[in-house]
Amino acid sequence: MSATTQARYKVGGMDCASCATKIDTAVRRMPGVADVSVSVASGTMTVKHDGTGDLGAIEKKVVGLGYTLRALGQRAPANVGASGPLTPPPLRSVDLSPRGEEDGDGAASLLLPSGEKVAAERSDEGEAGHGQHSHDGGHDHSHNDHATKEIEDLHGHDHGPMDGPWWKSAKGRLTILVGFVLTAAYGLGHLVPAYDTYIFAAAMLVGLVPIARRAIMAALAGTPFSIEMLMTIAAVGAVIIDASEEAAAVVFLFLIGELLEGVAAGKARQSIQSLTALVPKNALLEENGQTREVPAESLAVGATILVRPGDRISADGVIIAGESAIDEAPVTGESTPVAKGIDDTVFAGTINGDAALRVRVTAAAEDNTIARVVRLVEEAQESKAPTERFIDRFSRYYTPGVVAVAALVAILPPLVVGASWSEWVYKGLAILLIGCPCALVISTPAAIAASLSSGARRGLLMKGGAVLETLGKITAVALDKTGTLTAGKPQVTDVIAFGRNAEDVLRLAAALETGSSHPLAVAILAKAADDEVEIPAATDARALGGKGVTAIVEGQEVFFGSPKAAVERVSLPMAHGRRITGLNDEGKTVSVLIVGGLLAGAVAMRDEPRPDAREGLKALTDAGIRIVMLTGDNARTAAAIGKDLGIEVRAELMPEDKSRIVGELKSQGFVVGKVGDGINDAPALAAADVGIAMGGGTDVALETADAATLHGRVGDIAAMIELSKRTMRNIYQNITIALGLKAVFLVTTILGITGLWPAILADTGATVLVTINALRLLRVKAV
Repeated sequence: MSATTQARYKVGGMDCASCATKIDTAVRRMPGVADVSVSVASGTMTVKHDGTGDLGAIEKKVVGLGYTLRALGQRAPANVGASGPLTPPPLRSVDLSPRGEEDGDGAASLLLPSGEKVAAERSDEGEAGHGQHSHDGGHDHSHNDHATKEIEDLHGHDHGPMDGPWWKSAKGRLTILVGFVLTAAYGLGHLVPAYDTYIFAAAMLVGLVPIARRAIMAALAGTPFSIEMLMTIAAVGAVIIDASEEAAAVVFLFLIGELLEGVAAGKARQSIQSLTALVPKNALLEENGQTREVPAESLAVGATILVRPGDRISADGVIIAGESAIDEAPVTGESTPVAKGIDDTVFAGTINGDAALRVRVTAAAEDNTIARVVRLVEEAQESKAPTERFIDRFSRYYTPGVVAVAALVAILPPLVVGASWSEWVYKGLAILLIGCPCALVISTPAAIAASLSSGARRGLLMKGGAVLETLGKITAVALDKTGTLTAGKPQVTDVIAFGRNAEDVLRLAAALETGSSHPLAVAILAKAADDEVEIPAATDARALGGKGVTAIVEGQEVFFGSPKAAVERVSLPMAHGRRITGLNDEGKTVSVLIVGGLLAGAVAMRDEPRPDAREGLKALTDAGIRIVMLTGDNARTAAAIGKDLGIEVRAELMPEDKSRIVGELKSQGFVVGKVGDGINDAPALAAADVGIAMGGGTDVALETADAATLHGRVGDIAAMIELSKRTMRNIYQNITIALGLKAVFLVTTILGITGLWPAILADTGATVLVTINALRLLRVKAV
């Protein structure tokens, strides 16, 4: 491994696969560049370089191709492996702090496996400029103005983001202009038919000149077989063989197709970006007993905000006062409002229910959950899936092959059998247009981008196309118990009356536990609150190490603790002992209550399975997936939970044991997904084919493992796998559409049935079709 520096950019004017290929090829050839990743879906480019290269020259090269750039910040040097930083092993945590919205300003940090945290420099560019970049070698440079200004020229393949109406975009204006010119040419052609060839040639040039200019720039940058070049050759060739009217129409149809393609791609890009609109612009800040309205982006960590009933929560935080039902559907896809109270976490963009809340802010605006999800998905879209990489490699040979076939079709029949040059050159030009690889190349990334966005809107986060593709191949899932299959919080399951009634047992036990933060104490107090039990005051409370607690309640000494410690104080009848043993065999922790020296009762508690655990596990088994619980808990408790859930159990495991078992499953031919909390399960998560972190803590959910679920339902694992399978089916459909249309029109063109017009429709039409088909994945609803 070698030390590299990573620079990330927002690329304006890029919506199709050929755009990304041209940029990738051009930048990869620049000195000092180690790797390049270009994402059409998110409109971004990441450049890894060794510090010796000139970023200014790299940026000028991209701008020279007709695109715009905004620097999104530059990471500090870090050891980056071959797999890249977007699918890191779980032992390395990446802070996915966003860079803002369109401008993307911000900072990032990297937590190396050694534990050292490296802060990336903050990039504070102007509205459209990059400012200066500092490299490892200490070289600073400034860019020329043209390297950062918005390009307003009307480019032939100018895929600007569709933020406003299509007719206000550069490509929209060019398409309208060419449409008017072509209409005028038809009118003039009828008035002066002797000059119609020249009139249509002039009309064609209006649209072709910017296309040809970019074709030349792409060729100089290392991409000679771009769609612009194929279009230019076909149009010029058509004029030469006296088909200028058709050439002008083909240029116009090409521009319309590109416009439709840009609109479709823009919708996919906006899908995930629209999440940022969920966060309200303003917040009610509490200071010194006063409440005032401030911009939400100005909220600092530690500030207190008031959230009124029905309001959207303006920041990630922790509730410090109030109880309410929170609608988390906008962030996690959870269809049912979640009851939350003091010390519970809330997300920015979620909707408060029927009671006012006071919330302590835990994350700044640029680092809230929604912003980080957007950032995560954009970075994930830059990580190519194996299928996508194969299609990219295939297209490198496919396009030159098409050019060769077109040349042979144009030349061989006239040379060999004396056929008409005009007829076969025309057919060769049509094949050039049919063979453009745009639809084929975009078939995979379009589907993956839509799927990642759809998953993120449902709280299913996947770090890249490779992870998304592998999820669908999983044949075994190993799950942690605590916090994954169970809620991670003990609950009172049984209140047993021996000498007192059950209400008295709970009331007196709660009196002794008041004020304690121990998980078992919290469970008892929660049960008392649910049952609306009035808790008496306790005095002279004393904790007895490892045994329990005593206090004076209602004038009597009360003891609450382990059965073993209780036996030291009172005799335990055999029937009661068997009852307690039975509860222990069910994996429950039992505490005994003694009041005034007499046995009063007992309380049993257990970390219960999540409400959706059985249904979620059933969904996995129904899909033919083997499931196994891996836990460090004692065998008796684990066996009880496993029996309850009907799952294979491996208990009393150390972290290295879990990793070993995952390895054993893989050696048996299983593709293994490991589900856990992402921290103490790190070795097993790293060993698995896909490591999945359950929700609960947003830092864990967003920064650990290969995938994560925000709301932590067991059923989300099956949902991820199903989404992966749907995505792969969609990709295969797209490849079939792209290649199938081309094959049909190739045959019909050679047979003389179709010409240049249908040829260009076969190309741009296929591209639009595969993009629209991919967008269907955005409509996938929560299961």
